[in-house]
Parts: sequence; structure tokens; C-alpha cells
Amino acid sequence: MKPIHLVLALALLNFSTVAGGRVLLTLYALQFGALPFAIGVLAATFSAFPMLLAWLAGRLTDRFGARWLLIFGAAGSGCGMLIPYLFPRLPALYFSAALLGLSFTFYTVSLQNLVGALGKSKEHARNYSNFAMVAAFANFLGPMVSGFSIDHIGFGLACLNFVLLSLIAVLMLVFRGGLLPGDKSDTGPAGSIKEMLADRNVRRVLVTSSMVQLGIDLFQFYLPIYGHDIGLSASAIGVVLAMFAAASFIVRAVIPHMVARMNEEVILAGAFYIAAASYFLIPFCGNTALLSLAALLLGLGMGCGPPITMMMTYSQSPADRSGEALGLRFTANHFVRVIGPLAFGLVGSAFGLFPVFWVNAVLMGCGGYIFRRGARARNKS
Repeated sequence: MKPIHLVLALALLNFSTVAGGRVLLTLYALQFGALPFAIGVLAATFSAFPMLLAWLAGRLTDRFGARWLLIFGAAGSGCGMLIPYLFPRLPALYFSAALLGLSFTFYTVSLQNLVGALGKSKEHARNYSNFAMVAAFANFLGPMVSGFSIDHIGFGLACLNFVLLSLIAVLMLVFRGGLLPGDKSDTGPAGSIKEMLADRNVRRVLVTSSMVQLGIDLFQFYLPIYGHDIGLSASAIGVVLAMFAAASFIVRAVIPHMVARMNEEVILAGAFYIAAASYFLIPFCGNTALLSLAALLLGLGMGCGPPITMMMTYSQSPADRSGEALGLRFTANHFVRVIGPLAFGLVGSAFGLFPVFWVNAVLMGCGGYIFRRGARARNKS
């Protein structure tokens, strides 16, 4: 097994656990009678540790390598999904979300840095595209497993499916983790977070990545609420979310060809315009088929954003500080994940779900306009 193949396998296991776990926790909270604002707090709880600790996770992976951080992340994810099984109460879901978020931080930042470190610069587009395709497939697999498990074996036993995936990841790291780059403690990164943020290119990619994350996350968190309100089953909601992931997988397969023919601003502008149209249409979709079509459209747009911003972050980071830069990207993304659900949760509780989708449509449209202007400015220069 090549190291990059091990990284992709580890990504599939953990990302499936997290994607499925987030859907499971959301639906479980609704089962306990949680309101949209409480769901927003649950989403923010998941993102609190990534927002606070991702930069530290990046520095640690730059200094010590990834293997033990990955073991910690995989074991923590398994424990996080075990909590709702052992304590089937609403407060336990918040502890579960917090532990999932903490574990996901160290796991994902380490994996993203490994993808760049295991390939030459000309291979980055392909490797990050493959990594993002695995993430898309995991986002397809996780909700499907979650939805059908809930319907057939109940919430508690559904949690154990994801505990098993985490255990497999731990065992792979114990027995095959020697394939990964080792300890780098004698060459720890220098410099402060202030110095990195002073770089205009780093700041720009952080803002871009945050907008992409907002476009993805509000769909993943509020689609289950909307589906629940219109009477869809957990399986049907899982199918709709899986359609988004399937479209993301398709568009990520062609990203290396897109990057070779178009600059990043053109690709991102198109992605934001497509996302704006999708969010505008969702409130008019009252059944599984129409929602699946809207999810496919949104996936074709937003699906290309994460691999492009990961690649830009790695390539534009200071020497020997790629993990730290990717950690900052993760921090920025999860800052949006904390603020976005809370803000839109208040909107949803006060005015209903339709404004949540339409306000996000306006934000995505503004993003498309900004990047279209950037592409035109680059062409003129």
C-alpha cells in the first residue's frame, strides 16, 4: 500500500463517521424536540474546538508528524459516537458533538497536510482532487448509513456503526501507520500567527474558504430540519444529502482539468452562482425528488470549493508551515460554522426556514460577483 492510499483510506473512514454522525445527532436532537436554535447550538458545539485548536493542530503536525495525532483523532471520534448510545439524552448529544469536533480537528488537519507532503507540486491538483473525492463519497456514505440505520435499528444502535468505522481507522494506524512520514520534532516551525495573517494571499484564501464552507454547511445542517418539517423520513433525508455528495464527487473528478484550463476565480465565481440558484429553489421543493435535484445542483457548485482552497492554502503557505496554514484555514471555516448556524438559527426560529435559504442565496450570489470581478481584473493585468 502506498502512503497516499493509506491517507485516502483513513479519510474515508473518519469522514464517513463525522458526516453520518452529524446527521444522526441532528435528527436525534429533533427526536427529543429540539427547536431550530437548539440545532444551531448543536452545530456550533461541533465547530467550537476546530475554531479554537486547528492552528495548534497544524503546528503540531508540522513539528511531530501525523501518526499519533491521527490515532488520537480516530479514537476520539469513536468515543464521541459511543456517548449517545450509552446516554440517550439531549444534553449528551452536545458532549458528543464537542468530542467529534475536537477529534476531527487533529485528524483532518493532519490528513490535509499529508496529502500535500506526499506529492510534488505538479501532483497537488490530482492528490487534493482525489482527497476531496473521497470526502465527497464519505459525505454520501455517512448520511446514507445514518438514515437507513435510524429507520431500521434505531438511533442508539446506529451510533455503533460509526464506532466500528473509527475502530478500523485506529487499527490501520497502529499496524500500517509506519508508512507515513515520521517525527519532525527537531525542525519545528518558526514564526507567529500574526506573521502568517500578514500575508495577503493567506488572508484571501481564508476568506474564500470560509464562504465555501458556509455554502456547504447551511445546507447540511438545515436540510434535515426542512425535510423533517415537510414530513420526509430519515432515509429520504439521507438520500437528499447523499445526492449533494454524489454531485460533489462528480465535479471533483474533473477539477485537475478545470484548473489546467481556467483560473481559480472563474471556477469559484461559477460555483457561487450555482449555489445561489440552488438555495433560492430549495423552499419550492416539497418532496424527495425535487430536493434531490436541488441538492445535485448545489453539489455541482460548491463541490469544487474545498479542494481548490486546500490546494491554494498549501501552495501559498510559508516554508515548513503548511500544516499551520491549513490549520488556520480550518479555524476560519469553523468560525463560520459557529457563527453561521447560530445566526441563521435565530432567523429560522423567528421567521421560519425559507429566509434561511434565501439569505444564503444572496450571500452566495455576492460571492460569485466578487470572484467574477477578480477574474476580470486578472485578465486585464
